[in-house]
Amino acid sequence: MASCVQHRLVVRDASSLQVRQLYTCLDQIQYIEWSSDSLFILCAMYKRGIVQVWSLEQPDWHCKIDEGSAGLVASCWSPDGRHILNTTEFHLRITVWSLCTKSVSYIKYPKACQQGVVFTKDGRYMAVAERRDCKDFISIFVCSNWQLLRYKLLLYSLDGRLLSSYRAYEWPLGIKSVAWSPSSQFLAIGSFDEKVRILNHVTWKKITEFEHPATIASKKTIVYKEVEKSPSVETEKLFFPPTRALASSLFSTQSKYEISQVPVSLQYIKPVADRANPKMGVGMLAFSADNCFLATKNDNIPNAVWIWDIRKLKLLVVLEQLCPIQCFQWDPRQPRLALCTGTSRVYLWSPAGCVAVQVPGEGDFQIVSLSWHSSGDSMVLLSKDNFCVCYLEREEPQSPENEEQRPN
Repeated sequence: MASCVQHRLVVRDASSLQVRQLYTCLDQIQYIEWSSDSLFILCAMYKRGIVQVWSLEQPDWHCKIDEGSAGLVASCWSPDGRHILNTTEFHLRITVWSLCTKSVSYIKYPKACQQGVVFTKDGRYMAVAERRDCKDFISIFVCSNWQLLRYKLLLYSLDGRLLSSYRAYEWPLGIKSVAWSPSSQFLAIGSFDEKVRILNHVTWKKITEFEHPATIASKKTIVYKEVEKSPSVETEKLFFPPTRALASSLFSTQSKYEISQVPVSLQYIKPVADRANPKMGVGMLAFSADNCFLATKNDNIPNAVWIWDIRKLKLLVVLEQLCPIQCFQWDPRQPRLALCTGTSRVYLWSPAGCVAVQVPGEGDFQIVSLSWHSSGDSMVLLSKDNFCVCYLEREEPQSPENEEQRPN
């Protein structure tokens, strides 16, 4: 137990209250704090802008930190118990002092508030409230090097050499998803700013970036919209009580795609600002097996899949679904995309068109994930409790209900 009287620090045994150590500081002590491992204790003298640190294991060792003309208004330990954070007068900066390496780091623009610094439970990150350009910010720092947690992509070779680093912007949330092309010629980076950036493998520079606007205006982009309709039943075939198959068909709906005329406004969801892990940014990326197409999903527009032509670097197709996209994956053998939306249907797109397929079976089989076989002839469809295997035939006569929609 530690207590202070004027300029003296008294350390007592918590069980017997006997004095264990007595330290004398340079001035009147205004604040004391133990380190996380109870091996050190700091004494802050705000009037003189000085912090003194004492060791219980080595009573002869001590440390003096003088902020000089910058002054001192607050002092605290970092979670590792080996760094001290001092806040200068007028909240001009936070100075981080290391007891191990004697190094110093600076954090600018801390905001003058009651609790402007807070650490994660594991002590790996620190959040600092900042005031810059008449605006409030929350910055995340890495406690291992006291550097700002930034949007940065690092590329290494197999022997450990740093090949390149890429950063598209500075302050906002950064990378959300990354995908290599099968040929390793392109690297797609999905970010929280609702954009995809394509890097090349030679210079690791940006080739282009794809945006995901809520309105599709280009006439060169095909928008397939999923629609539902109830099957028609001839009245003369109705009888009471209806058979089980007939009753099921009366209340079931069939799904197909229609080509929408541009401009098309997609359903856009504004993220909730006061909740963690906001649903925003490009969260899903996948290249086709032939490197010709890239499929993306912007979490702000959860019901749409965007298909980009990598050869022409432009938007080719948008699939607008009735329900949010749960999963999509390319056929490993050909440019054919399969996707699911948490319903009992699986949807397929290829350059020839797209089709919605009803999964046969009893009950409501809600598909939340899927995975292709390496041959491309079948795929596994998964619900929360069950799974089934879907086999695809090479050539199948097309019925009017499942005929692939093609642009005119």
